[in-house]
Amino acid sequence: MKIFFRNIHLYLSLVSGLIIAIVCLTGGVLVFEKELEQAWHPERYYVAAPAAAQPLPLAQLTAAVKAYKADAKIAGVKVYADPTRTVEFNLAGAPGGEHKGEGGQRKAEGGEARSEAGRGQGAEGSRGQGGKAGAEGKGGKGGEGGRGPVVFVNPYTATVTGELNYRETFFFTMMALHRGMVGGPIGKLVVGVSTVMFLFIIGTGIVLWWPASRKAVKQRLTVKWSGGWKRLNHDLHIVLGFYSALFLFVFAFTGLAWSFEWFNKGIYAVTNSPMQRPEPPVSVVPDAEATAPVTTSPPTATLPQPTAPSASTPPAALTADAALARARELAPAAVSYALQLPKDPTGSVKVTTLRPHAVYDNATDEAYLDQYSGQVLSQQTYEQRSLGQRVRGMFKPVHTGSIFGWPSKIISLVVCVLGFTFPITGTILWLNRLRKANKKQRKLATA
Repeated sequence: MKIFFRNIHLYLSLVSGLIIAIVCLTGGVLVFEKELEQAWHPERYYVAAPAAAQPLPLAQLTAAVKAYKADAKIAGVKVYADPTRTVEFNLAGAPGGEHKGEGGQRKAEGGEARSEAGRGQGAEGSRGQGGKAGAEGKGGKGGEGGRGPVVFVNPYTATVTGELNYRETFFFTMMALHRGMVGGPIGKLVVGVSTVMFLFIIGTGIVLWWPASRKAVKQRLTVKWSGGWKRLNHDLHIVLGFYSALFLFVFAFTGLAWSFEWFNKGIYAVTNSPMQRPEPPVSVVPDAEATAPVTTSPPTATLPQPTAPSASTPPAALTADAALARARELAPAAVSYALQLPKDPTGSVKVTTLRPHAVYDNATDEAYLDQYSGQVLSQQTYEQRSLGQRVRGMFKPVHTGSIFGWPSKIISLVVCVLGFTFPITGTILWLNRLRKANKKQRKLATA
């Protein structure tokens, strides 16, 4: 029976080994994306907060963004409770700018997009958790490929401290390789199929590792560093493969959510949750005719009368500062406030807040405000999300190892590095067995 499992393990590894090695290597790079991005460009994210100084109004910061980039269309803004953090303005991207069908992958994830790592942290609040849930497996529009840049502004001086276009960064290249986006839909499918193969490779590897007797347990659990290079290669593959198997299985399993639409549908089906989220509530547009001044004097034949404001005159909308103040009233202890501005006169202002000590970065609460009155149209806490949304939302922090902070990230990095080495050590094991079998055949032929 073990020969059967060995053949499955071997042939699947030979077919998908190179893809698995690339995915593990790039995944290891992306584990500390947030920390590396902020370490490389601290001026974008942090400022020296003057003593007793108050942040400038968002209107003034918005004017600074407009002066910096005249054609900028601001889609959202994110403000942090931390006084040393910059304010982030998310600019609208070019329509239809998806990256070969993959761009909308994170439209459903919203804040799961590694915005904290420098992709525009406001995006996590502006898109929220779910958007259209069905977009999680699809290549849609408006995701990473079509998202515009993020402009960082000093909240005390209104100085633009930097701009980030994620598609131009090193981490976007790593993410594109990690997901197979460099090959378009075919590349994404290849990565997805290789991930499924990897799950079978891990399962058959455990079967092959299982010791035949109790005496062999210690040997299968200990690397013999003093042995020859063949023995060391054997132990690095077998022993370390056992220790990392569970983590690799979890990472590979959760990774399927970014490769296959059917997998996402399965999550919502198993949890008996609707994939489609409710449409955002609409704002009540004030009647301009009701507020227009009425002319009582009769018209004369010689002088033209002043024209009263027409019904098409747009009513005054809620300012960003008023929306932020309203958000702070709703969640005074929040770590961050992300505002997504409405795109049309009937749209509502989406407010996404993150509580202190949240389960993960996207475990946010959200509310929709009437863009004219500031009235709360609807609210939803993280706990009020459907089970399917909460389960799907956990996939990103589990997949990246950020679920328990630094300890789980370090484990994730180590496991990704080991995952990169296993196709190499496994290939060496196979070649050594081939040489041994060929040598045995030659001896038999000579005899």
